[in-house]
Amino acid sequence: MKITIIGTGYVGLVTGACLAELGNDVFCLDVDQRKIDLLNNGGIPIHEPGLEEVVARNRAAGRLRFSTDVAASVEHGEVQFIAVGTPPDEDGSADLQYVLAAARNIGRYMTGFKVVVDKSTVPVGTGDRVRIALQEQLQARGVDAGFTVVSNPEFLKEGAAVEDFMRPDRIVIGHDSTPEGLQAAALMKRLYAPFNRNHERTFWMDVRSAEFTKYAANAMLATRISFMNELANLADNVGVDIEAVRRGIGSDPRIGHSFLYAGAGYGGSCFPKDVQALERTARQYEQDLHILRAVETVNDKQKLVLGRKLLSRFGAYLGGKHFAIWGLAFKPNTDDMREAPARVLIRQLLDAGATVAVYDPVAMDEARRVLALDLSAAELARVRFAASPMDTLDGAEALVIVTEWKAFRSPDFGQIKAALKHAVVFDGRNLFEPDVMAELGFEYHGIGRSVLTRN
Repeated sequence: MKITIIGTGYVGLVTGACLAELGNDVFCLDVDQRKIDLLNNGGIPIHEPGLEEVVARNRAAGRLRFSTDVAASVEHGEVQFIAVGTPPDEDGSADLQYVLAAARNIGRYMTGFKVVVDKSTVPVGTGDRVRIALQEQLQARGVDAGFTVVSNPEFLKEGAAVEDFMRPDRIVIGHDSTPEGLQAAALMKRLYAPFNRNHERTFWMDVRSAEFTKYAANAMLATRISFMNELANLADNVGVDIEAVRRGIGSDPRIGHSFLYAGAGYGGSCFPKDVQALERTARQYEQDLHILRAVETVNDKQKLVLGRKLLSRFGAYLGGKHFAIWGLAFKPNTDDMREAPARVLIRQLLDAGATVAVYDPVAMDEARRVLALDLSAAELARVRFAASPMDTLDGAEALVIVTEWKAFRSPDFGQIKAALKHAVVFDGRNLFEPDVMAELGFEYHGIGRSVLTRN
């Protein structure tokens, strides 16, 4: 099939590369010439395990191309995926300007039937707005070309997106019951047929329900995270090990273990933005989503927990003190720093007068860019970007772990203890066992694990 992907960001690039991997002829469009040049020269604008190999393989096979030519992109694909960004607006709602601009461009150049697929995460009702934008362009041109709008939200985890796309647990497709909508459903069924050979993974529904499903899924996952973080903070006060609690409740099949890990709070491009957007949608209908408002509040406060633990241990003023930070990306296997808890922690420590040395296996370049925006030049001068995890430790009062990279799970504790001024570890992801750390001579501070925090 001939497929056009509009947008070569995280969702668009993964979608385009994986659909090409299945044998489709994929045209990826982006208005950013630098990004297109990078892709055409063999580069990748994001870090995502396995993606570079898939892109290179399909470019070499001629199934995947990248261009800024809007007219050519519209002509190419009978199915047009809109996979552009929907950043949060000032009021928390999703900014749809790029989605609607993509729709208008399709309407400006299309001459025959098109299936326009909203792959971007968009609020309920966006399909209607895309349909209107397309129709207005066609009417302005005096062209009577058929089209229909489909919702096909993505459910990709950063750091595992290629695997998630190629082995989906579900495919959600929303379409209408018009003749054009049924024609679109047939095309989408054919496109996703390779994923349904073992068993049917596709859930068919109307467009608005599909749009809502994406937000509901992310809101539920964010709720589980904030729920466990709130319990973890109580566990610290009452002398409970939250890890034991997690295992105990996760064994209940009605609850399960996924997304029940206490930590430093969630970040990234999806959960914070989607929770806010869903709340905004509810306000438009004069409804309060009390649970989701609490989820967001808990998460904002959770990002302050690590810093507060450090201030409680070392004092409110940290002038002359230095700290080592492992992990900057909001989660492992990505370089995404959006809404990352590390940014909040660094701000807390600098505001208290400390200096920091930071390291992340992948996100160092992105961290330099983001922190240059977050901090003044004087503040940025108090941040040292280390060459390795161990390079952060010399002269540090304590080690703080913010991202659960696998490379941090089995470090040389003897070397860590020798390099630190004090054998103190603040573990924002509960990577280590408190009793083991105590045996090794460390003062250990986890999240919700105060029952065995001190040696």
